[in-house]
Amino acid sequence: MFCLADVSQLATDILSPPDTLTDGLTLVSAGKKFEFGFFSPGNSKNRYLGIWYYEIIPQTIVWVANRNNPLNNSSGFVKIVKDGNLILQDHMQRILWSTGVQNKSSNGTFLQLLDSGNLVLRNGNRGNSGNYLWQSFDHFSDTWLAGMKLGKDPSSGLVRNLTSWTSPDDPSPGQFTGSVNPRGPPLEFVLWKGDSLQYRSGPWNGVGFSGQNFAPNIVFDLKLVINADETYYEYAPETKLNTTRAVISYSGLMLRYVWNDTSLKWLLAGTLPDDPCDNYGQCGANSICTISDPTICSCLVGYMPKSQQAWEMHDWSGGCVRKQPLNCSKGEGFIELKGVKVPDQWLYWINTSVSLKECEAECLKNCSCTAYANSNISGKGSGCFIWHWELIDIRRLVRPSAQNLYIRAAASDLGSKKRNKVILVVIISSMAVTVLFLFCCFILLKRAHRQAVKTKLHPHSRSMEDLEMPTFEIASISKATNNFSDSKKIGEGGFGAVYKGQMPTGQQIAVKRLSVDSKQGLIELKNEVILISKLQHRNLVKLLGCCIEGEERMLIYEYMPNSSLDQYIYDSTRRKLLIWTKLFDIITGIARGLVYLHQDSRLRIIHRDLKASNILLDNVMNPKISDFGIARAFGGEQILAKTKRVIGTYGYMSPEYVIDGLYSAKSDVFSFGVLVLEIVSGRKNRDFRHPDHNLNLLGHAWKLWIEGKASQLIDDQQMEESSSMLDVERCIQIGLLCVQKHPADRPTMSTVLLMLDAEYTMLPQPKKPGFYTERCADETEVSLDQERPITNDLTMSLFDGR
Repeated sequence: MFCLADVSQLATDILSPPDTLTDGLTLVSAGKKFEFGFFSPGNSKNRYLGIWYYEIIPQTIVWVANRNNPLNNSSGFVKIVKDGNLILQDHMQRILWSTGVQNKSSNGTFLQLLDSGNLVLRNGNRGNSGNYLWQSFDHFSDTWLAGMKLGKDPSSGLVRNLTSWTSPDDPSPGQFTGSVNPRGPPLEFVLWKGDSLQYRSGPWNGVGFSGQNFAPNIVFDLKLVINADETYYEYAPETKLNTTRAVISYSGLMLRYVWNDTSLKWLLAGTLPDDPCDNYGQCGANSICTISDPTICSCLVGYMPKSQQAWEMHDWSGGCVRKQPLNCSKGEGFIELKGVKVPDQWLYWINTSVSLKECEAECLKNCSCTAYANSNISGKGSGCFIWHWELIDIRRLVRPSAQNLYIRAAASDLGSKKRNKVILVVIISSMAVTVLFLFCCFILLKRAHRQAVKTKLHPHSRSMEDLEMPTFEIASISKATNNFSDSKKIGEGGFGAVYKGQMPTGQQIAVKRLSVDSKQGLIELKNEVILISKLQHRNLVKLLGCCIEGEERMLIYEYMPNSSLDQYIYDSTRRKLLIWTKLFDIITGIARGLVYLHQDSRLRIIHRDLKASNILLDNVMNPKISDFGIARAFGGEQILAKTKRVIGTYGYMSPEYVIDGLYSAKSDVFSFGVLVLEIVSGRKNRDFRHPDHNLNLLGHAWKLWIEGKASQLIDDQQMEESSSMLDVERCIQIGLLCVQKHPADRPTMSTVLLMLDAEYTMLPQPKKPGFYTERCADETEVSLDQERPITNDLTMSLFDGR
């Protein structure tokens, strides 16, 4: 027997009997695209047999053979045995993995690694593609490459599903799977966590997936193939120059990547689920999820929340129920929902040949039918979907080509809509010009008088009443807070006090009450209303409404029972309550909130005062960014602004903002970096002291980094046994990348979020931070800019849950 090295000059992509592939040797595809051999993932010392990209650094694994049977040393070897199977054995001759083919002979059988990333076992002439005895493309790991068929082969019963790794260090099958829905037809892509459905793409409707909330792109060309032998999804890059892959991560996300030859990085091209409305059944039954709406979830026409109290607290899991039962009486009809992801297909009827009108008639025949739609929307549309009973997982989409759904409604629901239209037309057409003129004059005079009085009392408060948001009566707020009792006060700032309250429904609220003599606070209060009323994200504090009566100006927020982050990370006792995994979740949540503010919201928002006291924690310690009093919105293509009034909190403000008054999304990135280093270390940047030097926390972190001692920054009491020290050091590196002196060097928050995923391994080296030597040996506090003194307009923080 002789090893592969002896024949490597003849065919480095092929292994033939009696050659053996041992640990340290590899097969390389002919075009040097992929490599096959032994590897150890992450921090693991175990050895696995797998495939990875040949020229991409860091190593990117796309397939693993012995996922459940790792080697604990480098004694493994691969060979083709007499029955034609490829096997993996250890030094004790135990078979750890096999292709399991029924060939019965190794004559003419050889193994080849193709440029597609497919590892194939076959017979015959090496120059012909032929039929494969076995191929890795039929046995998915966590990665979906171009040309791989995701789906089922009915003839053989072979099911090709994606399965996540357990962790970055462990490629054994994790708890998340991605597959073609086995409940079809119709077919759709689904993500599962164990037996729990996490995401569904919606059925293929002739144009694309019904629930696909993004337009086709130049990277991934997705196709559905249905024939007598197979039903599967596959994709191909639009150009052969693109190197692409899709991965189901160990955290349960479906991630689509494209390799950038210029930056030498994997760029994230898409994520599923992408927003809360992608989560399966986010709003419960008989409801619709609209990500641009302030409350996301709303009941369908003719339905009401099953629990009004739960609904008001944004617990939508109970969904909606009919206001009155359908009775199949005459007058019932349908209300059109345009541009939606159609419901789940548990109880449906499908006919591909009938028209939409025939589909409607079919639905009306059955009292249990609740909705219908075209099954194919290409061309003029054709085919029929009919749903029975409850409607699950509907969302509104932004694509103009999205599907339309027709919801069954009672005659009263249809009649009220028609009557309202008729009444409106009659009123408008019957009004005399003189009456309209007098009426408008009266309204304008009354409004002008009210505005003049209000301006006299509060010159900065104009237009507060014109904001479109829910309003609360002063009496109900007073009752909820026990008449603004001191025992209900949970914080106070420049604007006034904050009180905890409880509404009659049981919902707990936080009430920010503007002091009558507060001038600066009114400006911030109005700014916060204008900005946050337009925002909706799980990592932003929710503004429930306002109360404006007489001279009272109040904002009502959701109550955060676990106070703010600063109450934990700087307190040696309470900090012990947060293990590292929870701190990492908090860091990731804050990053997601900033990505939404910077690029996903309807306005591009720069927070300008990101700090630990402005991160609130809900009942399960999920972080929510708060206090938008000094935030600013950018419109259009604006990316940078300048101000003469620099306000914020020392220790978190970026150099370009403090020195030149320039702020951008990179200003928030700097603040985020400071916050990350504070979370990891448990120390505050400005209050940090060290016996060996006078650097602040940023300077200390930088000093440890360049000395190769970054782990010394970590607060050891947060580290549970299962924690990976490399994950914590990754956060330190990300923090230092965010606080670099020059804004252009700092990553965007979307890149930061990608970096936090352990699968993103190509982190650049940070440069020197800004403001890292701000303290002299004989002083405790100095201005950040010696040439231009700046007023330290500290924003005030709450000191309890809100």
